[in-house]
Amino acid sequence: MKIIINRVPPEGLCLKEEVDPSELDLDTELIKFRAPLKLEAKVERITNALSVDLKIEGKFSAECSRCLEEFEREFEKTVRLNYPLEGKDNFIDLNPEIREEIILDYPIKPLCGPECKGICLKCGKNKNEGGCHCGST
Repeated sequence: MKIIINRVPPEGLCLKEEVDPSELDLDTELIKFRAPLKLEAKVERITNALSVDLKIEGKFSAECSRCLEEFEREFEKTVRLNYPLEGKDNFIDLNPEIREEIILDYPIKPLCGPECKGICLKCGKNKNEGGCHCGST
């Protein structure tokens, strides 16, 4: 998302945009965004600074760290970004900050749910689907 500084009126500006997650290089081994991210920005110019209230929404899929099953989660975050303006600036690219804010919220060990029982260490059966018969349950 890019903001052209000269097009921000004194009363502010509201922008809505959808961004392909591949543009932000968001996918990791564990986290994958399957649909475009929805961005809403309220931009205000205050003397020599630009303030952006940004809402980020999306949906990602991940592999559970305990049971190894894939699951989906909604992603939603609101953040305020501030940019000092210098005379030579024509536009501001929010993409690096958007990427950083999303990655900061990635779970370290994604779980399909807090009650996930994981897999049997002996036979590999998913314990969420019932007990196993290998004797280690």
